Amino acid sequence: MRPAADSTERFTSRAGDYAAARPGYPPGIASTLIAELQLPPQAVVADIGSGTGLSSEPFLRAGLAVIGVEPNEAMRAEGNRQLAAFAHFRSVAGTAEATTLADASVDLLIAAQAFHWFDIGPARAEALRILKRPPNAALIWNDRVSTGEAFAEGYEQLLLDFGIGYSEIKHRHAHEESVAAFFGHRDFRIAAFPNPTALDYDTLLARLNSASYVPKPEHPNHAPMVTRLRALFDAAEQDGRVTMDYVTRVFFGALR
Repeated sequence: MRPAADSTERFTSRAGDYAAARPGYPPGIASTLIAELQLPPQAVVADIGSGTGLSSEPFLRAGLAVIGVEPNEAMRAEGNRQLAAFAHFRSVAGTAEATTLADASVDLLIAAQAFHWFDIGPARAEALRILKRPPNAALIWNDRVSTGEAFAEGYEQLLLDFGIGYSEIKHRHAHEESVAAFFGHRDFRIAAFPNPTALDYDTLLARLNSASYVPKPEHPNHAPMVTRLRALFDAAEQDGRVTMDYVTRVFFGALR
């Protein structure tokens, strides 16, 4: 079920930071799914929880058509601006449980950094309704590497100390019981792609502020959080940047 704070509104004030600073997705995701799922050349992709368009872009660049399904008006508007150059992109106001799309109208359903907000039963039923056969889907996460380097470990500790509900949200990411419930089986495939990002301080701060669980500027914990972030950056930066490593994980296959 949805958390008490409605997930569709959590990013209303964060759309600009999200578009400016969140990591994108490796282009290899699109080519891998096209090959592995044998998608047709003019395949239509439904990007559920498309946000500012970061997850749609690799599929558009690969020549596919994408329908962004996004319930949050501010995020959807930002996505429309970011992807205005792509003729084969359009967005609709909808949710995973009620997309507004027609029956059997899309070749692939994707959800990037969004599945943990879904009400799985209704979202699965809606996916089966809008997907052609076979009903192919891919669930995608950018998983930040949080161990092995002082900066990575310090950033993780910052989120544990200051994030509001961070541990709960982190636990729901790519939870394989939930993934299996959505696919209706455990035979889904998994692919992983390295996805390092180099950040100056302003982009790092915007990335932090883009997270739904981070206290907003008016919260008393925001200022001490930013002070610690600055110290982390100053200790780790080289040539004015730090590297934040991610592994992009993709769970994909046909729903049953």
